[in-house]
Amino acid sequence: MKQKSITPKNTVFVVLCFEGPDGYSTAGGLGVRVDNLAATLARKGFTTHMFFIGDPDRPGDEERERGKLILHRWCQWISKYHPNGVYDGEEHKLRDYNESIPLYLRDYIVKLAVSEDKLVVILGEEWHTAEVMCQISDVLYRHGLRDNAVLFWNANNTFSFHRINWGRLSYTTTITTVSRYMKHIMWEYGVNPLVIPNGIPRSLLGDTDSATAQEVRKAVGSEIILCKVARWDPDKRWHQAVQATAKLKERGCTTTLLARGGMEPHRGEVMNAARQMGLTIREAWAKDNSVESYLAAIRSAAPADIIEVRFQLPTPFLQAVYNAVDGVLANSGREPFGLVGLEAMAAGGIVFTGSTGEDYAIPFVNAFVLETADPMEIVGHMMYIQDYPEEGGRMRRAARATARYYTWETAVQNLIAKVENQARIQGTLRGEPEPTEEQFHPSKLPPELLPTAPKAAKGCQGGS
Repeated sequence: MKQKSITPKNTVFVVLCFEGPDGYSTAGGLGVRVDNLAATLARKGFTTHMFFIGDPDRPGDEERERGKLILHRWCQWISKYHPNGVYDGEEHKLRDYNESIPLYLRDYIVKLAVSEDKLVVILGEEWHTAEVMCQISDVLYRHGLRDNAVLFWNANNTFSFHRINWGRLSYTTTITTVSRYMKHIMWEYGVNPLVIPNGIPRSLLGDTDSATAQEVRKAVGSEIILCKVARWDPDKRWHQAVQATAKLKERGCTTTLLARGGMEPHRGEVMNAARQMGLTIREAWAKDNSVESYLAAIRSAAPADIIEVRFQLPTPFLQAVYNAVDGVLANSGREPFGLVGLEAMAAGGIVFTGSTGEDYAIPFVNAFVLETADPMEIVGHMMYIQDYPEEGGRMRRAARATARYYTWETAVQNLIAKVENQARIQGTLRGEPEPTEEQFHPSKLPPELLPTAPKAAKGCQGGS
């Protein structure tokens, strides 16, 4: 292949991840990320194959986005015996994924693409795909196909980094991550990844439902309203959020924290601490999935210092909440990227971020960036907004403007540019030297990094 650039006519994308768009396959933000990534590539015209641990009761293969996005539900024969979601039977699925994916890609995607003079870009997500990316590189090399593929592997967080063979992974793939914070952490593992930020759907940039936002404020009925949506996890700094609520109350400000967490046990610790501070806590339960029911649930729980939202928050209503409140507390102490903060900024919310992976946050310009776990830092910023409401309006406008630079369309364009650069380095794109004969040869690895030969695929029902 000798092209000047990557286009939908000459390039096929493959996305590998454990999580995916099925309810069975989604356990957190990773499934949402890969779904948006793959769909955006398809909407740009690229034929995109997505391999994930799919719902065992759905078709093995499915086409979306006018046939440009092909879903491959993998390991379904195993998932049938593990009904509790993507990570139920995790090790069995991982073994099958590693054994079957490389040969399937070689025989049914890469060979076909090469016969049509196309480049294949393979994107692996998270630690589950680290081994399979290495095996794919070796399989393609042994069959003379490696120079027709560009391999990128992405880290969204540090989960199971201890299970990754970093020397082998960095030799066979280009490593990427989602923020400079993650890049610096990964230096400690001997790698220097490219940074390709996450994105948000372009639909979030539309006009927020201001009427619903006003109704949210009326339903809560407090002078200052804070909001926090996060897992109940110590890294999310729920204690700081609750303490800030208590400090504002001590100052005579009628304050309510709208809290939406998950099912994690840390919830009990946070709520017990809140009660010891003298804060009143009430739960909001919606009768059905309507805006009227959501508002009624909040209204019935008010007044309270903390209203724990115990119903799912659909995106349009959540964006209205972000716009309505005086502060969105995305104040994690350790955050690889901080997607909640960016989503709130798209809604015109005033966001309080941590100071780790939130590269999009500029202090006092489009957000407040918290440097400590001291609740008084939140209190001070809230008092500033109360004293200078025009500054709050300016920050809301700046937040929305910033969010426009972090859509999935922008993220994918960034990705494509870096893939093109790697393809030029490999000599795949025109104008650069051809790769040497020994490029990608596994024997060039130190002995301790050499892989064992991949086993033959067997039993996988996902893509056949």
